[in-house]
Amino acid sequence: MKKILLILSIIISALSIAQKKPTLFLIGDSTMSNKDNPDKNPEHGWGQVLGQFLTPNIELQNHAMNGRSSKSFRTEGRWDKVEKQLKKGDFVIIQFGHNDQKLKDSTKFTNPHTQYRANLERYVNETRAKGATPILMTSITRRNFNENGVLIDTHTDYPLMVRLVADDMKVAFVDMQLLTEQMEIAAGPEKSKLLHLYFKAGENPYYDKDKADDTHLSRLGAETVAKLAVKDLKKLKTGLEKYIK
Repeated sequence: MKKILLILSIIISALSIAQKKPTLFLIGDSTMSNKDNPDKNPEHGWGQVLGQFLTPNIELQNHAMNGRSSKSFRTEGRWDKVEKQLKKGDFVIIQFGHNDQKLKDSTKFTNPHTQYRANLERYVNETRAKGATPILMTSITRRNFNENGVLIDTHTDYPLMVRLVADDMKVAFVDMQLLTEQMEIAAGPEKSKLLHLYFKAGENPYYDKDKADDTHLSRLGAETVAKLAVKDLKKLKTGLEKYIK
């Protein structure tokens, strides 16, 4: 009987510890999302490789999804799935912008100065209401060098709105646009292709035609971006830093 009680005590204790373990939720778009067939697929989201930089004392749920904006992520019910799970001590990294720019898609487009900003504020407020910590991030930059080797911005006012919301609402913030601009510039117009998806037809079995994608990341690119993210996340003093290796 004593042995059974001891085993039950150990199980209850283990369950209690598991329940207290915080979760880091990621919400965003394809630059962050998990990709199918990761062992064969050259494309990786930076959130897909983030787990290797975290300790076992925190759970990671990557809810980022290809093609989603701050608007469609909510209207499709994806945020609802996250919000229902949120508990005190959790963290939510919020990174949208790429698809909010899509003027030809009414299900995704948001005006940066109004709808986009309001969406970010709502994610922040709803995260805080659950006792969790929101972390805002600007979009990663696109590899967009001109003929003079100058990296040209494509995100217009969307990153600015993230900065303003973070400042106004006192939200933890990582400027991934700045960090990835520095990354691209340091690599230069040619070597930066290794961070993205550049393949000639037949060079990789995943692509039967030439591939030149300046937005999405290779595994090298995803791991490089994830390292940049965790380096700054460690400085924020939100509590998340103790779960970073």
